[in-house]
Amino acid sequence: MAYAVYERRVLSDLKSCRLPKHIAVMVDGNRRWARLAGAHTADGHLAGADKIVEFIGWCAELGIPTVTLYMLSTENMGRSDEELEHLMRIISDTLDRLADARPGGRPVRVHPVGQPELLPEPLATKLWDVTTATGAIPRVDPQWRSDSAEAAGEQPCVHINVAVGYGGRQEIVDAVKDLMRTADKQGRSLADVAESLTPAEIGEWLYTRGQPDPDLIIRTSGEQRLSGFLMWQSAYSEFYFAEALWPDFRRVDFLRAVRDYANRKRRFGQ
Repeated sequence: MAYAVYERRVLSDLKSCRLPKHIAVMVDGNRRWARLAGAHTADGHLAGADKIVEFIGWCAELGIPTVTLYMLSTENMGRSDEELEHLMRIISDTLDRLADARPGGRPVRVHPVGQPELLPEPLATKLWDVTTATGAIPRVDPQWRSDSAEAAGEQPCVHINVAVGYGGRQEIVDAVKDLMRTADKQGRSLADVAESLTPAEIGEWLYTRGQPDPDLIIRTSGEQRLSGFLMWQSAYSEFYFAEALWPDFRRVDFLRAVRDYANRKRRFGQ
């Protein structure tokens, strides 16, 4: 009862606040949640998947147009075969749930970011299928590092970037490679590229190109580090670190994070 009252008060505080346009979240703590519960690791990932679907609903409720979920890093690919098998299946099922979700009565758009070549073929195919089904249609198959097309019909309520097989350093490397390949096709020399290269030009080749950088990055489980997440895009992001493990992250915790963001004065280095 007390939490319900407090939650309504926080939500009321946000009605006149400046809200983030892009929230990125590091869904951390699933394995620790399972250990504390005396459950299998896969149960922690399942609980985390349920929370992801809830979280998208919360963002839709506030009118947050873009969300990025850090679901599987390149470093995570080194986990045991058994855990990865369960995790890949859970991610696949979560993609289906997101594709079918209609928070607020409207569909979502799912856009994968990362390295598809690192993933098992069934998951890479599922990502492609969900991407095309929800309208974020990559124009370069199968790398996903391209502009996306608008879906026909209903406009999505939330654009969801799903970071799977993702590494922040690799994203920058891939962006520079794509930039250089394009320059070579245009007949530009390396010297010309180096002379004219700007941060904005590199930004045009990132996995999330064409999208706003994240205003707010949330990390759960009490960890306070970036772990390679959106290294380029997060240059001026605001960070919020929550003690709760991801499966325990509540709507009131989310609202408090957004309120905290709204109360900060963003200077962008000025």
